Amino acid sequence: MSAKNKQSLDFEKPLLELEKQLDDLVQSSSNSDLDFTDEIRAIEKKIDLTKRQVYSDLSPWQKVQLSRHPNRPYSPDLIERIFSDFEELHGDRLFRDDNALIGGPACIDGQPVMIIAQQKGRNTEENLKRNFGCPNPEGYRKALRLMKMANRFNLPIISLIDTPGAYPGIGAEERHVAEAIAVNLREMADFDVPIVALVIGEGGSGGALGVAVADRVLILENAYYSVISPEGCAAILWKDRAFAPNAAEALKLDANELLKLGIVDKILPEPAGGAHRDWDATAATVKAALLAELKDLAKIKPADMSEHRYQKFRKMGKFSG
Repeated sequence: MSAKNKQSLDFEKPLLELEKQLDDLVQSSSNSDLDFTDEIRAIEKKIDLTKRQVYSDLSPWQKVQLSRHPNRPYSPDLIERIFSDFEELHGDRLFRDDNALIGGPACIDGQPVMIIAQQKGRNTEENLKRNFGCPNPEGYRKALRLMKMANRFNLPIISLIDTPGAYPGIGAEERHVAEAIAVNLREMADFDVPIVALVIGEGGSGGALGVAVADRVLILENAYYSVISPEGCAAILWKDRAFAPNAAEALKLDANELLKLGIVDKILPEPAGGAHRDWDATAATVKAALLAELKDLAKIKPADMSEHRYQKFRKMGKFSG
């Protein structure tokens, strides 16, 4: 099932106007005896051309906007299409459950895995429940509890990342969100099971990294992964969030730049126009990539897994003596 494009971004409006014209023509053709075949074909060609023009050369800021598209598939949408027998587990056994981060065992083509996934909401009620996709410390502690379970039972870990960042509220600071993330970084580095992380939308700061110390880090074509949001960077450097497009350019946070820098290992292509236009096609691409990575990582001995992961992260960045 494809996602319904009920909302659009400013740069998508020319395309949506053409699609509305096409819908109107198809409807008129079905409701009358008139033949609009030639007109329909002409608009379809124009739509294809406009789609290539609109999406072929997006700026980093436009890609950030696409990563936040209200119709973009969220973690539960992909889990539903890719995995079977998903059983959500709750709570960190220390404070409470965090609805901004979900997880539990599942199967992908019959292979048992452990899923860790950040989750946003699609309306005000859901966003309040999910804290706008910003996990509290108990979310990271729940993730660690589940990952330790996966390590104990030899289950590969699949992490789906989609968060503006960890929640920066007073309560989160009182419950030591930085410590919770830091412990996750340390523990994930030492697990014996394969870990595959996939940035499906926003990959904001330590909030994303807290579940992304992985053997393979994949990213969807129009997702981003950054040390800070463009708005946050603009507020610090320019003292004005209006400079977010400039910050997005400077941060080199889009998928192509991340691949060049070695931050991510592979870019997964999205359907023409973005993942929000076809959830099923996006899920098919993600599933194929996850299966390929799991098959490749299965060749590494468990005793060598942590060293392999350590070397991967040590190669990032540039050092001078």
